[in-house]
Amino acid sequence: KAVGARRFCLAAARLLDDFTAKQQRACMSTVGAMAPCHLNGGRKCRTATKARSPALLVAAVACACIAVGVSQTRSFLAPPMAISASRNRAVAKRSLSMLRAADVASDVPTAGVENFEFEAEVGKVMDIIVNSLYSNKDVFLRELVSNAADACDKKRFLSLTEGDAPPEPMKLRIQTDKEARTLTIEDNGVGMRKQDLINNLGRIARSGTANFVKELGSGEGDVSLIGQFGVGFYSAFLVANKIEVSSKGFQDEEAERKTWKWTSQGSSFTLQEAPEEALFGEQSGTKIVLHLREEAQEYLDSGKLADLLKKYSEFITFPIELWNEKVQYDQVVDETAPPPKEGEKPKMKSVPRSVFQWEQMNKMKPIWLRNPEVVNSSEYSEFYKTTFKAFDEPLTTTHFKVEGQIEFRALVFIPTTMPFELTRDMFAEAGRSMRLYVKRVFINDKFEDLVPRWLTFARGVVDSEDLPLNVGREILQKSRTLKIIRKRVVRKVLDSIDDLRETEPEKYDQFWSSYGKYFKVGLVEDLDYKDELKRFVRFFSSKSADNMTSLSEYVSHMKEGQQEIYFVTGEGKRAAEIAPAMEKMKQKDYEVLYMIDPLDEICSQSIVDFEGHKMMDINKAGLDLGKSEDEKQAMEDTIKEYEGLATWLKKQLGERVQKVQVGDRLVDSPATLVQGEWGMSPMMQRYMKSQTTSSASDSAFAIGSRNQAILEINPSHAVIKQLKSAMETAPDADETEDMVLMLYETAALIGGYTIEDPGDFAKRVTKLMESMGSGEASGGSVDAEVISP
Repeated sequence: KAVGARRFCLAAARLLDDFTAKQQRACMSTVGAMAPCHLNGGRKCRTATKARSPALLVAAVACACIAVGVSQTRSFLAPPMAISASRNRAVAKRSLSMLRAADVASDVPTAGVENFEFEAEVGKVMDIIVNSLYSNKDVFLRELVSNAADACDKKRFLSLTEGDAPPEPMKLRIQTDKEARTLTIEDNGVGMRKQDLINNLGRIARSGTANFVKELGSGEGDVSLIGQFGVGFYSAFLVANKIEVSSKGFQDEEAERKTWKWTSQGSSFTLQEAPEEALFGEQSGTKIVLHLREEAQEYLDSGKLADLLKKYSEFITFPIELWNEKVQYDQVVDETAPPPKEGEKPKMKSVPRSVFQWEQMNKMKPIWLRNPEVVNSSEYSEFYKTTFKAFDEPLTTTHFKVEGQIEFRALVFIPTTMPFELTRDMFAEAGRSMRLYVKRVFINDKFEDLVPRWLTFARGVVDSEDLPLNVGREILQKSRTLKIIRKRVVRKVLDSIDDLRETEPEKYDQFWSSYGKYFKVGLVEDLDYKDELKRFVRFFSSKSADNMTSLSEYVSHMKEGQQEIYFVTGEGKRAAEIAPAMEKMKQKDYEVLYMIDPLDEICSQSIVDFEGHKMMDINKAGLDLGKSEDEKQAMEDTIKEYEGLATWLKKQLGERVQKVQVGDRLVDSPATLVQGEWGMSPMMQRYMKSQTTSSASDSAFAIGSRNQAILEINPSHAVIKQLKSAMETAPDADETEDMVLMLYETAALIGGYTIEDPGDFAKRVTKLMESMGSGEASGGSVDAEVISP
């Protein structure tokens, strides 16, 4: 049995490319020792596996089980000492049958089955990488700089773990040659040997960084490398038609280190020794020379390169130096000036002089990687202003780290003033500035899924190694990881705003005046955070004067027995204050929230209720202010008394109103227009109408909105009583008709509606004024009589 186990274990172990011959022999002897271990009920387990590596033990048995399709792996690996004697015999029997099956299977050749490997057309793959993988040519510099940073990180790690002497100071250098039309990117990192050049650059989609991390095994936590896909290097062909790579490997003995030159124009490559090639790194390094295409000459401009380096690689650990032209001014004698007098110094002038020098591009440090407890407010402010080109101080700063299922760090600022990009369009794409980094390399700042739309105004950094990016590192795939990051970032930002609301009310007022609309949009759009955002929204109210009131504050002010949160809509605070429905609310001393913007009304419909109290529009039908039984009975009697007048008014007004009803919400006004439960206020009607595009939809909308209106009359008002009398005595008189229309039109105007014919309304007002003047004394003069005393 043990011989059969050795045979099929060896066959399984050979399937693993990474196993050495020594490891294969260890696997073979391990499984060979396990068979009698199980067959003997576990008595020899400790002795047989005492010197075996646990990793090799598991790998060997797992490979063996997979090779023969064994489904009872758990039984095969179960500790025999932990089970009964009968169980031991059953396990031994199954183990024996499995080993027999493996032994027989190894001796029977598979007939009629051929194995093939996938092949690829190199030219086509390269064409895909160059023309389809990346949407922006600028990313080639990000990819090459990231590769160079990885090379420096590898060298640092190898020097600490395997080397005896510390490495030379590592950095990256970028230089252009406009005459030769070349761009050179050089580093003094780990470099590459001849075989590394063949393996890493000669095989598309083979990541040298990923293989390096894999070889580290348990030590991978001590090094943070960027590369993972193995195609970033080839992005250089986006801008170059020829690439030369000169490299000297650090992993060779110092006396055996040679410089090799790899050259390619896309379809194939050459490799040769290049001892004459100079590298600035004394120990090792790599120099990449890009022969730029004619249409890519913009990358010869040092200003363009500086912008790209600051955008994508500003926070790379190692210094990035750019060979840049600087203008210096020398002081020389002004020969055109008159000669100086005796004892005076000659007149000097400034003469510009161009000087080329190495300039470091990444001076700003990634403070989000530091512990928040050691970063002070001035450092946060400097980082905020430098990174986001801001002039104000941040209103709040949220800095945190998440560990567990996923790991990421985040630093989020809320600007004190509205960012300029959002002043014209509150959701402008250019206004998004949540910057996503992967291992300090900038990826994008326009990912819509990183934070919700209602946090567009936030500025910040999210740095994670777990995000699922596409190969081009330009598209963020939707995943559970992204949802977790989004949830944690939003949670932390809301907590910081909550702290601001509780500890610094003045700053919170400033925040709300700038960004309150975003939270109202969030209430409407984002169902996940609707309940969270309710406690932040604020409105003007009838009792808050020039201040604003939150829903929680309103609830704390509610009168005993009050069940609803009352609000009224109007175009401006003054329009809401004079709404006819406010008369009854003032009489009963109820606080009313003012919804003075179309977004407020939409927001109120989304809120629905708060802490068990429903939102109630006092300008809509169905308003119940808690009448007593006697008041209800009196109202029923009044409705019956004026039922005829209501029916007659509906007939007179026709389609202008949906219906006419008797109500008790008015005190000083004779009538008002209200909406049904699902109707829109006049302010919302105008807003919706402004969004339509065709005249047909305009007319259809106008008819629909007019039919929604309900005319509610106040039976205790003198005008309504006079109108009732006129209906009974002279229903067809012109004066009665004018009185009906005047009642409707005044109610419409004060309620915020637009009357259909302002000209007719003006004529009726003029006629009313003339009738009032006819009762006065007629014109003419009367002689005064003087009476003598």
